[in-house]
Amino acid sequence: MYTPADRSALRDALVARARADARITGAALTGSAAVGAEDEWSDIDLSFGLAADADQSDTVADWTSTMYAEHGAIHHTDVWSGRTIYRVFLLDSTLQVDIAFAPSGAFGALGPTFHLLFGEAVEQPAGSSPKPVDLIGMGWLYALHARSSIARGKAWQAEYMISGVRDHVLMLMCLRHGVPHSQGRGLHLLPAATTSAVEPTLVRSLDTAELQRAFRASVDVLLAEIAEVDPELAVRLTRTLRELTA
Repeated sequence: MYTPADRSALRDALVARARADARITGAALTGSAAVGAEDEWSDIDLSFGLAADADQSDTVADWTSTMYAEHGAIHHTDVWSGRTIYRVFLLDSTLQVDIAFAPSGAFGALGPTFHLLFGEAVEQPAGSSPKPVDLIGMGWLYALHARSSIARGKAWQAEYMISGVRDHVLMLMCLRHGVPHSQGRGLHLLPAATTSAVEPTLVRSLDTAELQRAFRASVDVLLAEIAEVDPELAVRLTRTLRELTA
C-alpha cells in the first residue's frame, strides 16, 4: 500500500521528467489534486500537452516503458477522449496513475479539475452532459431486459439489468440536483431523502421473488424520476412499465 508521501514523491518525479522531455510542452494536475481535495485514497492524475512535432504513439510508449521499469507498473489500460489518450497504470503498491497525452491543440481544461503546472493550455470546447431523455430511454430499455431475464431464469443477468435501471435513475437524480453524474462521483452529494428512495432497488439475493421485488422497486423510482423530468412522458410510460412487473 502506498502512502500520501509516496504518491507525492512519484508525482513530483513524473512532472520533473515531463519538464525534461522536449516532446512535452505543458503539464497540469487534474483530478482531486487540482482542487486541493486529495485524501489518502486519491490517485495520481496528470495531463501532458505534446509538441506539434511529437509522435504521440512513441511518446506514450516511452513513458509506458519508464512506468514499468522504474515505478512498479504491473498493468495498464487506455481510455480515449477525442485525440487524447489517457493511459491508466496500476502499480504494485495499488496506486493508480493516470497520464493524459494530448496532441498539440488538445491540451487544456475539460472541467474544473485542471491546474496548469507549466506550458500553455488551449481553451477546449465545454463538455456536455447526457440528455435526461436519453437516460430515461436507457432506463426503460434495461427494465425490458430485466423482465425477460427474470422470466427466463437468468438470475445474474436479471440482477445486472435491475442494477442498470438503478444506475440510470441515479444519473437522472444527479443531473436534476446539479452534481457530477459520471461514475457515481456525485452520489454522496445527493440529499438523503433522494437516495433513500433508491435503496429498495438493491438486490439482496438471486431468488426469483427477491429479483421481482427489486425490479418493482426499480420501476417505481424510474417512473418517479421521469415525472420530475417530464410529467407527461411519465403518464405515457406508466401503464407499460407497470405491466413489466405484473
